[in-house]
Amino acid sequence: MSSAREEVLARLRAARDAGAPRGGVPPTPREYRRGGTLAAGSAEVVDRLAETAAEYRAVVHRAAAPEDVPSVLASVLEGVASVVVPPGLPAAWTAGLAAAVRRDDPPLSVPELDAVDAVLTGAAVAIADTGTIVLAAGEPDQGRRAISLVPDHHVCVVDAAAVVSSVPEALARLDPTRPLTFVSGPSATSDIELDRVEGVHGPRRLDVVLLGAPRS
Repeated sequence: MSSAREEVLARLRAARDAGAPRGGVPPTPREYRRGGTLAAGSAEVVDRLAETAAEYRAVVHRAAAPEDVPSVLASVLEGVASVVVPPGLPAAWTAGLAAAVRRDDPPLSVPELDAVDAVLTGAAVAIADTGTIVLAAGEPDQGRRAISLVPDHHVCVVDAAAVVSSVPEALARLDPTRPLTFVSGPSATSDIELDRVEGVHGPRRLDVVLLGAPRS
C-alpha cells in the first residue's frame, strides 16, 4: 500500500513539474482600479451610499452628530421589545431605548438570539457604489457574526469616515483574517419564478443610520 501511494505521488509530481513554466509562474497582474470616484468620508460619498442602500430596500436615517444617535435609534427601534448589542457597543447609543437591551456577553445561544426582536451594531466599512455595509467579527461594536444574522431586524450605525466609494477601497481597509459579513439590504432570495422572499438567510429588515456627514 505504501509503495503504491508513493508511486502515485511521484507521478503527480512529475506531471506537475512537466507542465510548469521553465522560468517559474509569472506574477498575476493586479491592475484593477483601487481608488474611488468620490472621496472617502465626504458628503458626496455618504449621499451615494444612502441612494444605493435604499435601492436594496434598506431604510436610511441621518444623525448629524454623535449626540443625535440615541434619539435617532430610539425612533428607529420604537415598539421593539428587546435588542441585542455587541459587548463593546457605546453605551450612550442605547441610553434612550425603551427596549430591553441584552449585551452578547457571555454569548447568547441561537434560541436566545432568535427570541430577540432586533440587533444593533456598528460597521467596519461601507461601500457607496454597491450600497454594502461590512461587519468585521470581533470588533467591539460589531461582535460575533451570529448576532447580525439571527435576529429579524438589523440596525447598523455607519460613521461617515468609514464610507468609501469602491469595493477595492473597502478591501484595503479590512483585515482578511477576520470573518467578514457583507450586507446589501435585507436578506433576500428568489426562486426559479423570481418570487422574492426576504429573511431567509438573515434579517428581513435593515435600518442604516449614517453618522456625521452633511448632505451635499
